[in-house]
Amino acid sequence: MKLARFTTSGRTRIGKVIDEHIVDLTPVLGEDASMRRVIADLDALRPAIEAFQGPAYALADVRLEVPVPDPQKFLAIGLNYQKHAEEAKLAGIAIPTSQLWFNKQASCLNAPFDPVVKPDDSDKMDYEIELGVVIGRRCRHVARETARSVIAGYLIVNDVSARDWLPKSPTFTLGKSFDTHGPAGPWITTDDEVPDPLDLGMRLWVNGELRQNDRTNDMIYDIYDQIAHLTTVMTLMPGDIIATGTPSGIGAPTGRFLVPGDLMRLEIDGLGAMEASVVAETRS
Repeated sequence: MKLARFTTSGRTRIGKVIDEHIVDLTPVLGEDASMRRVIADLDALRPAIEAFQGPAYALADVRLEVPVPDPQKFLAIGLNYQKHAEEAKLAGIAIPTSQLWFNKQASCLNAPFDPVVKPDDSDKMDYEIELGVVIGRRCRHVARETARSVIAGYLIVNDVSARDWLPKSPTFTLGKSFDTHGPAGPWITTDDEVPDPLDLGMRLWVNGELRQNDRTNDMIYDIYDQIAHLTTVMTLMPGDIIATGTPSGIGAPTGRFLVPGDLMRLEIDGLGAMEASVVAETRS
């Protein structure tokens, strides 16, 4: 299944995406359904969701929203692709010897087709396509061998980064959490629809130029390693989002940073596509 949040006629609802349409699941889930609750109860809800054939809207006629707007945690790992780690050396970034985790504040989440704001306070805004993992159940001390069982599904994440803010605190959090710097979507593709999340093609274009083009099999620590490592420390909850690292091709090594007017397009095999323009910050 592909589960999305969408807005039409001033109301935001949850739906299932089928080809170029989205089926409104309100009659199944209720008026007050949240995606976190749906994810937590997905095993029980799945038969009704799959069988439902209610009203549908063309995707072109609705606004797609962030699939999970309120995760308890939005976590991301740095320098987790081998070729990306190598290019990071060119930007003077030391390669870590263990998993390097940081928070992206949930307030930075952005809808998959909404503009991304270039802050006045940053001149080095960069793009990063990443496979996003959505946790499906409360879990702690998960073994690598069983880690896939706690995954609800996958989405695309653009880990937009203000590179000049990364050194301003002991963690990357400030440079990773400007408002709108966490585009995610376009929907959640459930785990059963992804044969092998460890070998997905991922591509990012800026103004039609292919900048990132790699596969998830270049990860240094794969998604199961990541879940095992994180749950040694913390309980993961339904709806938590894990951004699993970006491949090579970022702007930092060459100084090709984003500017207002740029257009980013991101695709991951089987998960859809996102597209967002870069706009200048406006302050009231």
